[in-house]
Amino acid sequence: MKEPIALLSPEANEIHLWFAFLNEIKNSSLLSSYAELLSEEEKNQWQRFHFDKHRHQYLVTRALVRTTLSRYADVAPTQWRFSKNRYGRPDIMPMPGIPPLRFNLSHTEGMVALAIVLTQDIGVDVENNQREPIPVQLIDRYFSPQEVVDFKALPKSRWRDRFFDYWTLKESFIKARGMGLSLALDQFTFYILSEQQPIGFSVCPEQKVDPVDWQFWLLTPSTQHTAAVAINKKSKERYHLCIKKIIPLENEQPLNCLIKKQSA
Repeated sequence: MKEPIALLSPEANEIHLWFAFLNEIKNSSLLSSYAELLSEEEKNQWQRFHFDKHRHQYLVTRALVRTTLSRYADVAPTQWRFSKNRYGRPDIMPMPGIPPLRFNLSHTEGMVALAIVLTQDIGVDVENNQREPIPVQLIDRYFSPQEVVDFKALPKSRWRDRFFDYWTLKESFIKARGMGLSLALDQFTFYILSEQQPIGFSVCPEQKVDPVDWQFWLLTPSTQHTAAVAINKKSKERYHLCIKKIIPLENEQPLNCLIKKQSA
């Protein structure tokens, strides 16, 4: 008889970051088990995807969220219920006896990322850095003036990598704020030009955000992916990441993920 898995309990200053590699999750029996976890609404959404790769991505994403949350509370994967704020950010609907978990997730071609923390606003973004980046004219439009200057100061051979660095950081911040693209991307600035310096961050005064309250990481979970994490820590205590690779319902292991840069 298989021993029950002990529940996880993150420390107050710990972020658990889970990565699922989609090309490693192909077992038909396992995928059938994932389908059984979906709510009726999720099943309907799953069936609406036209392309197999999008159906696969959606199925693994929902299974990842449901099964991983059940590692933190005595709640069956099928019993989790979610709500969305006015901008579409999902949160766990309150239930008796569960810790104050917060989560955020992101998916791209080949990968799904899930960040879990206690209490605080969290954002994660992952991008496949092999796809074509947004054209330079859109960088002029959406990035802050200082980011545009720093970006164009680089040799063109480095533009692709640097674009995804900026983009994932920006996405992680707006997702943590829970405001989606209603928060203009040029209203805040990341300073990542220097290889030796930590990530810098500033925000336009009208946003009423104190940069001191925020902590960021820029990561390389695979040679084809760039990821970023943002947390509104609201304290002087620094957070740290616990990073794992997972196949939901099958196995998990620590992931030797390169942390390219982090904030001071």
